[in-house]
Amino acid sequence: MKNLLELKNIGKTFSIKENKDTVILEDINIQVKEGEFLAILGPSGSGKSTLLRIIAGLIPSSGGSVVYLGKAIQGINPGAAMVFQSFALFPWLTVLDNVMLGLEGSRLTEEEKEKKSMQVLDVVGLDGFENAYPKELSGGMRQRVGIGRALVSEPDILLMDEAFSALDVLTAENLRRDLLELWLEKKIPTKAIILVTHGIEEAVYMADRAVILSSGPATVVENITIDIPRWRDRKSPEFLAYVDRIYSFMTKKKAVAELIEQRKKTALLPSVTAGALTGFLELLEDLNEKTDLYKLADRFMMDIEDFFPLVEAASLLRFASVTEGDIELTEEGKAFAQATVLARKELFRRQLLQQVPFVQQMMQILQSKSNKQMNIEFFENLLCHSFEQEAAAKQLDLLIGWERYAELIEYDDDKEVVYLPESA
Repeated sequence: MKNLLELKNIGKTFSIKENKDTVILEDINIQVKEGEFLAILGPSGSGKSTLLRIIAGLIPSSGGSVVYLGKAIQGINPGAAMVFQSFALFPWLTVLDNVMLGLEGSRLTEEEKEKKSMQVLDVVGLDGFENAYPKELSGGMRQRVGIGRALVSEPDILLMDEAFSALDVLTAENLRRDLLELWLEKKIPTKAIILVTHGIEEAVYMADRAVILSSGPATVVENITIDIPRWRDRKSPEFLAYVDRIYSFMTKKKAVAELIEQRKKTALLPSVTAGALTGFLELLEDLNEKTDLYKLADRFMMDIEDFFPLVEAASLLRFASVTEGDIELTEEGKAFAQATVLARKELFRRQLLQQVPFVQQMMQILQSKSNKQMNIEFFENLLCHSFEQEAAAKQLDLLIGWERYAELIEYDDDKEVVYLPESA
């Protein structure tokens, strides 16, 4: 099979206020062959969607090249079309009109565009809905419109950015199966599909190969061929072995350690409340043994995007350790899970001060003030040196939640002021 697409040394940096060279992607090298279904996985925020947009030509890379059919491309990739997570339909246009947008700029007449779009609607299961508006459709049907709009231009490469994650479980499963059927039975002209996903089971179920990215800056850490005949049985030993293998690569000790160190440097906290983390540690203590992460996530019925932040938070505070896809409580974690409510706060406070440098910085600033208080905007501006405004505000909310649980600070919501409690 010939190479359809090749990414050569792709890098991407973004400027975030004073940080002029925040590296998102670094030295990404991937080849996609004709007839291949590729899945791209990685931790939340690792740059998966950014990479997909670079392939599509929606944003430029900062280094390296995207090669399509042997030629480096500049600007929009003529051989690729994209399906977005959020459907991205125009609510004032009918289903047919939304699909016809995929032919905008083509040399076809309006009649030819309409005929071709109607054929695609039939293929994706929307025959008879061409005059409906997006608000009249279910989530699954709206995503079928998005897929139809991408397919109508007959792209060589179909790019899918977590295309099933906004759907309910049953709808997502039906749409996955329908897309695979179209792909395997060659009912669509697409020669390759690239799916960005946070679902490990989804990747093993659909893809021929899985590329695993590390956390920031993202690099390719593993390239796994999924050699299971279709259709694949999710309960088969072979299927579960691949899922477990990918979990192991994504949570191996070095990767987790690097992620934790990166979070410390950037002040980034996993998106987890103190209460959720406490519950997670209690569940680990009940198991009372080293546990396979995949089996644990399956037991809790959680996908990777919800589950990994809990694992990261427990590791960041040194309440748990992760080794080759397995997790177990540390001595500090066991002490926390078995402690009384007040003792837990003290243990949490100690680990938070030791393991999260930005918390130490906040405490030192508050201690230095004669009135022991500071407007919340000051700390948000500090975080804006590393994050965009929205991300900084979210991080500060997480920090305040953790610090209030640890009784390190108090917070006046009306005045938006952080201050030290009298006991401090």
